Amino acid sequence: MSDTASIVQEKNIHKQATLTDKVSPAQQLADRLEADMQAVNAEIMARMHSDVPLIPKLAGYLIASGGKRIRPLLTLAATRLFDSQTNRPYALAAAVEFIHTATLLHDDVVDGSEERRGKAPANLVFGNQASVLVGDFLFSRAFQQMVADGSLDVLRILSDASAIIAEGEVLQLSAQGDLTLTLEQYYKVIGAKTAALFAAACEIGPVIAARSADEIKALRDYGYYLGMAFQIADDVLDYAAEREKLGKAIGDDFREGKLTAPVILALAAASDEEQVFWARTMQDLDQSDEDLTKALEILHKHDALNRGLDIAKDFAHKAQAAIRQIDGDAELIAILEDMALYTVYREA
Repeated sequence: MSDTASIVQEKNIHKQATLTDKVSPAQQLADRLEADMQAVNAEIMARMHSDVPLIPKLAGYLIASGGKRIRPLLTLAATRLFDSQTNRPYALAAAVEFIHTATLLHDDVVDGSEERRGKAPANLVFGNQASVLVGDFLFSRAFQQMVADGSLDVLRILSDASAIIAEGEVLQLSAQGDLTLTLEQYYKVIGAKTAALFAAACEIGPVIAARSADEIKALRDYGYYLGMAFQIADDVLDYAAEREKLGKAIGDDFREGKLTAPVILALAAASDEEQVFWARTMQDLDQSDEDLTKALEILHKHDALNRGLDIAKDFAHKAQAAIRQIDGDAELIAILEDMALYTVYREA
């Protein structure tokens, strides 16, 4: 059985074992929090307004393009675990989405991506300068909402996350094409650029609800480990997904010289010939049309895609262990626990 077939089989087994009526945990969470999410979306649209027409036009192009809103959903869920009434998470969940959207706008400029969520990224439509500046606007809006909330703890959590994300992006840029990158260094990159915002999105929920330090840490840990699993699985999908489901071109990481879990694992077992191939394609970015196919052959040879998913699954199990420490809304806890493994085996 090929590696890709093995991944598909494992996904199907997982779905049969964990999903209720074939509704994914992500959809279950969205359904459970639908009314809250409508309030968050209204907050997003209101705060996106500007007298400068290009700002809402460009921001709306990306925000309205079909993202799953996972991070604001996590903020809502982490609050509703303990408090079913407060409106405080609405503005803060919108702030989390603004931070995420701002990083996407900046990332697409840096990466030179040609597709985002199934269509051209904002920078190709509106230009690099506009994308960077509107990203800055969204960061500013997020900070305005943090300040308006009035909690120094919330301000600290989200501002720290914003700084860590920026550091992670610079770290990833400096590691591009570095064939000596280790898994531990890769974890540091994705822990900063992805998991930090997941962690913050979850941490502010129990802070809003005035819960104990142990509960705050458990939700922060859940978000961090979920973010790690999410990003590693995303990096595997970049080589294994169907383009239509992924919403972007397959092999973008390869073309940009990004060392992610599958390539790092394959490099550790690479022959001399394979080392030369990775140096030419990932370090020198000297690539031909056939090189992605060759890269996939090498990844399959060393079982790098399945091994990458195994690492993601280990982080998902840590997320599950963290959420089990919470004594709160039992239905939400169960959905969040299922969400951890769903993150690993999703198709997009």
